[in-house]
Amino acid sequence: MERIKKHSYKRDAILACLRGTRTHPAAEWIYDQLKPQIPDLSLGTVYRNLAGFRADGTIVSVGTVNGNERYDANTVPHAHFICRHCGSIIDLEDIPLTLPAVQCGAITGCQISYTGVCNRCAENKK
Repeated sequence: MERIKKHSYKRDAILACLRGTRTHPAAEWIYDQLKPQIPDLSLGTVYRNLAGFRADGTIVSVGTVNGNERYDANTVPHAHFICRHCGSIIDLEDIPLTLPAVQCGAITGCQISYTGVCNRCAENKK
């Protein structure tokens, strides 16, 4: 039996915060953004809600960058570029992601990440 979630303004705020940015934030960033408006918000609440959103497919995890799991509210298949220097994550939406037919099972998703040095970091090194 599926558990029914009660409406929660904290959950709504966490999801709105994540949907309102393209920075692919970590839980701590979301917490820092919301804490001034929601003084009784805990970091544990942010983590629990992100885990729930991830489990139900509302968000995706981009992976761990510089020791922090990073999240994306854009669940449409797309690739990412991750800067090894500053840790920024940039959406690459122009790269076609088609799911091939395979004999080992049914593919339900795909994540592709490229790593390198972003233009901003490359310019700062000059």
